[in-house]
Amino acid sequence: MNQNTTFTLVMLTVLGLLVGTLVYLSNRPQDSPGSTGASAAALGDQASPSPAPAELLVREDSRYLDRVEGAPVTVVEFLDFECEACRAQFPVMERIREDYEGRIDFVVRYFPLPGHTNSEPAAAAVEAAARQGALEEMYALMYETQAEWGESQEDQSEVFVGFAEELGLDVGEFTADMESQEVADRVRADFDDGVALGVQGTPTIFVNGYRTPSMPTYEMLASLIDAGLAE
Repeated sequence: MNQNTTFTLVMLTVLGLLVGTLVYLSNRPQDSPGSTGASAAALGDQASPSPAPAELLVREDSRYLDRVEGAPVTVVEFLDFECEACRAQFPVMERIREDYEGRIDFVVRYFPLPGHTNSEPAAAAVEAAARQGALEEMYALMYETQAEWGESQEDQSEVFVGFAEELGLDVGEFTADMESQEVADRVRADFDDGVALGVQGTPTIFVNGYRTPSMPTYEMLASLIDAGLAE
């Protein structure tokens, strides 16, 4: 190989490296306007590049499993108690709640999917229990027993009344609330907010407004939360 050929090959290699660098810089994701970038950076290109509107994520009457004054991180989950994927995600969310207890807010929003016969009655039962201060207990019981009542084509409201009895609730009040239009409207309001946010399935989880990929791992959620706590 003569000197001219060697020089040409070297120049072509350098040129290729420069072009590759320019392509990478032009295509890499940028932080959304007004964002510190910490949460977006933790997500990379796997989820929403900008936070969802706060007024749709959490309402004044939204249900908190965990609430901390001045919490720098809020986790919001749109869920369906008859959804098998939500039940599979449940242990991950419980581990997050345990490990970050006292440091984050955790909000649950009802998103009963139309294809599930008992998703709306289950959400109504959880809301009715919440009105007696038993949100967390009924929330957990729904997932722990889902295999017993889920996927049934028959109304399982009587099963949920049995749960209320098991939890020591006022059954008359619980039943009246569960069957009320007020509770139905409350569940529907959560669902409508989810639709407005682009939620199409469950579980759909947001960390400080950033939507995560479907079925986020503990490690991904912890990374997002840690980023938020560090800001």
